[in-house]
Amino acid sequence: MIKVGVIAEYNPFHNGHLYHLNKVKEMFKDSYLILVLAGNFTQRAEASIINKWDKTKIALDYGFDLIVELPFNIATSSASTYAKGAIQILNKLKCDYLVFGSETNDVNLLKEIVNKTENNINYQNKIKYYLDKGINYPKSCSLALKDLINVTIDKPNDVLALEYVRQIIKTNSKIKPISIKRTNDYHEEEINNKITSATSIRKNLSNKNLIKDTMPKNVLKLINNISTNDLFNYLKYEILTSDNLNEILDVDEGIENKLKKEILNSNNIEELISNIKSKRYSYNKIKRMLLHILTKTKKDYNKNINYIRVLGITNNGTKILKKIKKQIDIPIITKFKKEYANLFKDDIKANLVYALITNYDINEEYKTSIKKI
Repeated sequence: MIKVGVIAEYNPFHNGHLYHLNKVKEMFKDSYLILVLAGNFTQRAEASIINKWDKTKIALDYGFDLIVELPFNIATSSASTYAKGAIQILNKLKCDYLVFGSETNDVNLLKEIVNKTENNINYQNKIKYYLDKGINYPKSCSLALKDLINVTIDKPNDVLALEYVRQIIKTNSKIKPISIKRTNDYHEEEINNKITSATSIRKNLSNKNLIKDTMPKNVLKLINNISTNDLFNYLKYEILTSDNLNEILDVDEGIENKLKKEILNSNNIEELISNIKSKRYSYNKIKRMLLHILTKTKKDYNKNINYIRVLGITNNGTKILKKIKKQIDIPIITKFKKEYANLFKDDIKANLVYALITNYDINEEYKTSIKKI
């Protein structure tokens, strides 16, 4: 029973993802496919334009055997925490391979980088040097790496790929990482062909004719044209009335005062981000911080995976779980029960926020995982 893992957000599932998935199927013809899926919010703190249950249906339709959810707190954290959580899940499920897309497309280089930087005092000092100059953490890591071994890792998928490999090595995992070359620019905003970035699709949601050929037809009808700017008034209330913003994840010491000042000088979330943004605080870090304020996500949340929530499953997926349940040391949840409420509490809060700007039914949180025969 060869188990192949994929980690994704599918915001939305498009032709590039289909290309990646078909490549996985070509490489592993008789394998079981496991998807670790970010739910209703993504790592960049954006509300997913397709809700997690619809994404699960799509994943089942295109060949995944088991779809499990990456918990909200981890799915909306830094690349290192995101990767750590996803790899923990795949380790728990005894996955054999992880296949990811990357711009560099060189797993050996990624392994070399990990081996040369992990526990390297010189590397850590270089990061600190750039942080002290007011540069944000991801950029500081990239500059330190360039100084140390003359390699640049700054594309989003390369950054995640490096963290996947780092976590595999750190945990002595038996998972074998495999890269597939990305066929487009992650940041591109114009749509020029049928394989384009999720960013370009989201930027052009209002033009259905322009985006209709970039994804399978059954995906297009599930898209919601939503904006986190619709959450601005809720965010304004939370910032102005909170006495403990410094307890919230990503709210660094001192910035809570700037938040309370600039929220009064801003008319929407994009303006607020622009008013706060600096070399130290990147756009994505601020977006995550604001989302965590809305969801009251504390800094002391559990960064380890202490349960696995199954969103979708096939007969083959059932075979995986039947074998794993004899070995695993955490709950595998296929049906909501009252005793699991505390495990889900942060996800439920996040999905209540998601329901404010979509037609998402919060009662969906308590349903049984989708089964495909």
